[in-house]
Amino acid sequence: MTDTTEKAAARPVPGPAAPRPAPAPRTARLWRGITPWLFLLAPLTLLIVFTYAPIANMIAYSFTDWDGVSPGLRYTGAGNYTELFTRSDLFEVFWVSGYYLAASVFQIAAALYFATVLSFDVRFRNFFKGVLFFPYLINGVAIGFIFLYFFQDGGTLDSLLGLFGAETDRAWLGTPESANTSLAAVSVWRHLGLNFVLFLGAIQSIPADLYEAAELDGANRWHQFRHIIAPGIKPVLSLTVILSISGSLSVFEIPYIMTGGATGTETFVIQTVKLAFQFNKTGLASAAAVVLLLIVLAVTWLQRRLVPDDKVDLT
Repeated sequence: MTDTTEKAAARPVPGPAAPRPAPAPRTARLWRGITPWLFLLAPLTLLIVFTYAPIANMIAYSFTDWDGVSPGLRYTGAGNYTELFTRSDLFEVFWVSGYYLAASVFQIAAALYFATVLSFDVRFRNFFKGVLFFPYLINGVAIGFIFLYFFQDGGTLDSLLGLFGAETDRAWLGTPESANTSLAAVSVWRHLGLNFVLFLGAIQSIPADLYEAAELDGANRWHQFRHIIAPGIKPVLSLTVILSISGSLSVFEIPYIMTGGATGTETFVIQTVKLAFQFNKTGLASAAAVVLLLIVLAVTWLQRRLVPDDKVDLT
């Protein structure tokens, strides 16, 4: 037997080819394609009905002179926007937002400080976490009434200051400066917990190995914050800045409950509500709401352009 014959005999004889799996039925492929959309159907329906449809109606009303009551609508074109931008008094209320914007800076700094301290092993840290987050759980209307008595003449604040011998015959809500400062302080007390929780979650998501390696290299708490925590929470910090700016422009609950917009505390949203329900100018109020929405979107876009979210890789 030659070598060629031996190789031919040793070569395995190919068997029958394995059968290919039958393609899935057309109905099964169809259900596989539409199943994700079925899960999204309910939330998308709610989003469209309660968010995008009202926004579309608001934009449509902004081009009419509707009073909010009569069934008829009269198209006025850009008349509401012309009136809005030619009346300086309608935009002067944005100066009030400066108090809340300044308070937001303090709020973010305080929330970041407490989140950094309580992310390490300190005594009673769970207790302090609850204390800081608890105000955010209280209804805004209830907070407004609580601090209305707190700041009134002879109220809780005057009683506390009287214990230290301080002068207490001051109307805390009587002048625009003191009233807006007091309302901004209440806003800080209420929303501090939200920013605190966001920062705390971001800090705790940083791998613990980085802290251990930093301690072995002799890094103190400040070095850990500067080189580990600050870069690691940059996306969350950007989010809180956006929320703070948009919240400062659309403040409503606290000043509306405590002062009703009096004493120079009227915000743009309070003014819009009064235009719609007190002066029956729903068309003009809708135009004001559209302008506020565009301002918030523009500020958000500008902030994202100036401070883009870079991908952070600490490992």
